[in-house]
Amino acid sequence: MKVVLFCGGYGMRMRDGVSDLPKPMHPVGPRPLIWHVMRYYAHFGHKDFVLCLGYGAHHIKDFFLNYSETASNDFVLRGGSVELLGSDIQDWTITFVHTGLDSPIGERLRRVRALVEGEEMFLANYADVLTDLPLDDMVGKFAASDAVGALLAVPPQSAFHCVDVAADDRISSITTLQQLPLWENGGYFVLRPEIFDYIPENGDLIEDGCAVLAKEGRMMAFRHRGFWQPADTVKERTALEAAYQSGTRPWMLWEGPAADRDPLQAAIAAMNDANIER
Repeated sequence: MKVVLFCGGYGMRMRDGVSDLPKPMHPVGPRPLIWHVMRYYAHFGHKDFVLCLGYGAHHIKDFFLNYSETASNDFVLRGGSVELLGSDIQDWTITFVHTGLDSPIGERLRRVRALVEGEEMFLANYADVLTDLPLDDMVGKFAASDAVGALLAVPPQSAFHCVDVAADDRISSITTLQQLPLWENGGYFVLRPEIFDYIPENGDLIEDGCAVLAKEGRMMAFRHRGFWQPADTVKERTALEAAYQSGTRPWMLWEGPAADRDPLQAAIAAMNDANIER
């Protein structure tokens, strides 16, 4: 299936006042967020990508036009020539589409309509959230339904406590937001082309599309309590970087379990795990 990635926003909460990188281009390890998201989809066999560009488009274009396979693959240097022992993106198809600087998500999707309208269904993503979601299960559940759209639903991430206050101002209970029967949009979508019938010009994917479908009973949720981490702020991106450097990388499903890795990589992972436990 084709994968539409929305990667044209300003990402103001991620801005540090120094870099002009768009949010999906901020690094986690040696690669940017968008690369991690794309490797996740490629792991499930989805390697045809449509990038909805906007702010900072040149950073994304330059990254892929000047892509260095040696940054994340083993290689042999022999006589000045590089012999790769692995490849990340060799079998990927990436379409770059400028969808406007200030376009809402729904409008960005509308502007790549011609590229996905012939598909039975397609995938979409905000390109700034990492997860270990079992994507095949989500797609399979959606394909067996008559829904027009499905989104990943995750528990609320806020650390604030909720208080139940009675009429006399006495608190009857205190609980975390995660303990309440609430779910939030996790940013991973499976859609049918019929979604375009619900998004007006300059409309929003959620408010104009998914919300109306929900009222009609044609919007599904795939609930996931596993790993899910946004990178909407500098703090969240820093947490992902720390997890990567410690070797705790549950979103990197393509690495496989330790037993399936290259012996050297497995040894490094084991050392990282030992250091975490100390």
